[in-house]
Amino acid sequence: MTPSDEPELEHEAAELVRPYVITNGRGLPDDSDFSLITLVTVHQDPPRTKPLDPEKLRVIELCSGGFLSVAEIAGHTRLPVGVVKILVSDLTEEGHLCTRAPIPSAQLVDRQILEEVLNGLQARFG
Repeated sequence: MTPSDEPELEHEAAELVRPYVITNGRGLPDDSDFSLITLVTVHQDPPRTKPLDPEKLRVIELCSGGFLSVAEIAGHTRLPVGVVKILVSDLTEEGHLCTRAPIPSAQLVDRQILEEVLNGLQARFG
């Protein structure tokens, strides 16, 4: 190994260790709790607690503008999705964030019903 290789190895090691340090070595929460499309926002009355880590503060700052999905938070913070799920889980348990399931996609209406409504409107209003 040459001295010029050392900075590259240090950078790679820092990238591997950082998520572990951010999450305090904890594993992922259950997938049933948070998916990529789980919506997250700031709680209206956040608790007064000890100072938060910079990553947690960044998540709170991002979510203060309205609902964001877990995937969007991961994209904005440039953190792995697993790390974001852990941070969101912690902040939700502490009362800083509220989460909810995404709005389900709309169901298609039966074409026959739409035609009957159209026919009824045309018969009534010409």
